[in-house]
Amino acid sequence: MPLRLDPETLLSAYCRGVFPMTDSDGHIRWYTADPRGIIPLDALRVPHTLAQFMRSTKFSFDVRINHDFPATMHACMTAHGPSWISPALIKAYTRLHCLGFAHSVETYRDGKLVGGLYGVSIGGAFFGESMFHSERDASKVALVTLLNRLKERNYDLLDAQACTSHLSRFGCIEIPAPDYLKRLEKSLPKPCTFI
Repeated sequence: MPLRLDPETLLSAYCRGVFPMTDSDGHIRWYTADPRGIIPLDALRVPHTLAQFMRSTKFSFDVRINHDFPATMHACMTAHGPSWISPALIKAYTRLHCLGFAHSVETYRDGKLVGGLYGVSIGGAFFGESMFHSERDASKVALVTLLNRLKERNYDLLDAQACTSHLSRFGCIEIPAPDYLKRLEKSLPKPCTFI
């Protein structure tokens, strides 16, 4: 039986710390992570060279929010070769986007999408899903934009699912699943708005 990917089921899963992924056999299954990667927003860290670049006259990216959510998801799917993202998940998350729960941060150069990320927003929690770049620093610029936006709008939690060496440069840490669920429970009722 195919996994239900309607908005209600997806949002309910996220509220319990569960997320869908497409396996190598093409089937979509539910997953969780222990330990869980999060980026604490009260300890926001931007690598020095990136911060310098974003302030310099050489900075030529145009950053947009929700300009082309499906294209951002599709680029995330194709940028990494075989991916956990499938056309069925693009369709499901695009529905969430139309309902105001899924968002993209995109970087453009000369009108061309060259980097970005997307995720799901519920209450004071943002669940980062995937990112891509076809030009150096394009995804990092999107991530810094996301981090600043979440902090400015009083979000409590940025869920990265797993802590990678790339994300650790921005302050990503691993915490035990029970601690993550406590933070999640505290964040969900908070009335934050991404847009």
